[in-house]
Amino acid sequence: MGHSPLRSPVFRIGVMTLLVFLGVMGLRGQGFLESAELDAYDWSMRLRPTNTQPNPPITLVSITDQDIRTLGHWPVTDAVLARAVDLLATHHPRAIGVDIYRDLEVPPGRQELDRVLEAHPDILMVMKFGEIKNGGIPGPALLRGTDRVGFNDVIVDSGGIVRRGLLFLDDGTNFYRSFSLLLALQYLQRESIVPKPAVENSDWLQLGETVIRPFEAHDGGYVEADAQGYQYLLDLERGESVFPTISVGALLAGQFNPELIRDHIVLVGVIAQGVKDYFYTSQCGTLTVCPSIPGLELHAYMVHQLLRLAKGETRSLITTFPDSLETVWIGLWVLGGGFIGVWVRGAWRFSLAVLMGIVLLSGVVVSGMMYGTWIPFIPSVMGLVVNAMVVTAWFSNREKQDRTLLMSLFSRHVSSEVAQAVWENREQFLEKGRLRPQKLVVTTVFTDLEGFTTIAENMEPNRVLDWLNTYMERMVKIINHHGGMVDDYHGDMIKADFGVFQLVQTEENKRQAVTNAVSCAVAMEQEMRGLNTQWQQQGLPEVRMRIGIQTGPVVVGSLGSAQRLKFTTIGDSVNIASRLESFQKDSLETWSKDEICRILIGETTKYYLGNHPWGLKEVGVITLRGKANGISVYRLFTKTGGPEPRSALTPMEQARG
Repeated sequence: MGHSPLRSPVFRIGVMTLLVFLGVMGLRGQGFLESAELDAYDWSMRLRPTNTQPNPPITLVSITDQDIRTLGHWPVTDAVLARAVDLLATHHPRAIGVDIYRDLEVPPGRQELDRVLEAHPDILMVMKFGEIKNGGIPGPALLRGTDRVGFNDVIVDSGGIVRRGLLFLDDGTNFYRSFSLLLALQYLQRESIVPKPAVENSDWLQLGETVIRPFEAHDGGYVEADAQGYQYLLDLERGESVFPTISVGALLAGQFNPELIRDHIVLVGVIAQGVKDYFYTSQCGTLTVCPSIPGLELHAYMVHQLLRLAKGETRSLITTFPDSLETVWIGLWVLGGGFIGVWVRGAWRFSLAVLMGIVLLSGVVVSGMMYGTWIPFIPSVMGLVVNAMVVTAWFSNREKQDRTLLMSLFSRHVSSEVAQAVWENREQFLEKGRLRPQKLVVTTVFTDLEGFTTIAENMEPNRVLDWLNTYMERMVKIINHHGGMVDDYHGDMIKADFGVFQLVQTEENKRQAVTNAVSCAVAMEQEMRGLNTQWQQQGLPEVRMRIGIQTGPVVVGSLGSAQRLKFTTIGDSVNIASRLESFQKDSLETWSKDEICRILIGETTKYYLGNHPWGLKEVGVITLRGKANGISVYRLFTKTGGPEPRSALTPMEQARG
């Protein structure tokens, strides 16, 4: 009867792999891996080579701590701000962006500021999105309702890191553009680049040849992120001193290079430490220690990214896998962990295989980011490691059970070398917790003591067992020494098999098994003589031994229940060996009263024995029920002084065939 597929190792490993996969995806879906995934994203972003073009067309005009001390006032007055932007406008920049709120007057100079704003349409101001009662800050009254005011809101993830930019927001009634987008569009007008709907989706924005796909709540490692408005993943491509900077003090004093303003985008804002307008980005995430950057510089990087996208001067926008592809990707790495658990054995090899898997995965993730693709790392590496450990643990437990099974079947019946050979080749011998049934050519040996029943009846029970155990221990030791397997005991009867643990049966190893079995029988005869001498000296009864040997095909396997299994061999050859042992056991023609041991072999054994140092004599024929032809029986005689038989193969050599 076949085994249930539910007990198949492949099925069980598949179930374990599926459970690990579902566990990893469950943890990810609940957001437990989000923080680690974002850290991994920051790490891969920092490994991207810097691709910043030399001399980007953006200049920062900064209000420093020293400027505030010199001016003696914060916020800077409308008059100072008007004077600064008016001075900038005279040098013909493409756009001036003022990252300073001016919803309220900061006297003196409001009329002067309004005059400058009205005179220079290339000046853009900022607002904070939302109603005033909810923390919103409108733009200057003069510019409200125009396209010269953009929101400067920044999306900050948990941990205080900015990874996403904003292009549009709406409150259900009004539609707003971001400060960085307005500046970029103002600059791109001369390049004849205007925003337009993407061909593949009219709701998506296209700048130049680049389509900016809006960020969604579950993109990358995010879980239910706030995807309000039109967001995109930032690629700031930071470097050292990317944007030239002029302080307000130097600007007002005329101590600057006009070429840094002409045809540039100029951002005016504060970088003073006391104002607390600083942010961390992916390039300075939680895994490294580096300074935060002022909001003015952050907006400059956003503008710079939009310009590069529009002009095709950068790698494409950071993209993520579709959800279905992410699922398949993570599943493949979980499966990879399962393969490591199945094929790799040994602590060092396992550790090396897992480490190589992690290195390979890291390389793929970093390479993907080089081309602007965010590939999941944390759930993939978790699935790889956890599944490798789970499958390895299952195999270790299974091997422990198999070893326990093998040792329970063989440890007391074979030599330690044979047991080790069986264990090393267990895949060939075990199947679903039992010995794999096989049909092999095996040489079976039966031994029995003449008159044991009568002797046992006339001795004390404890003396009987001591006497019999001495006999058994000596004989089993000889069987083990010759590479045999003790199959069964029954009273004083011993059944042994030779040639059962061979991965490949050849004519040569069949002959060797026969030679080992016959050599074993001869050695048992010699041991029997020694035992009789010992027992005679101890006043114990002497006995004679009968041995039957037959070679032929048998079924080898385990018999019994799951709780109690027994190794056995079944077949006509086994029956013949038993019949040979008891053949005419009282006949003086087969052995005389003064002989200590009788060894009978069958025709097949005689054939495989080939050249040998022993004498043979045909003594009769055995007829089996249901068989038309009888089997010739041969008596084997030991020749004193004859050549030594071929040495037995070691158990390891027998197992390897």
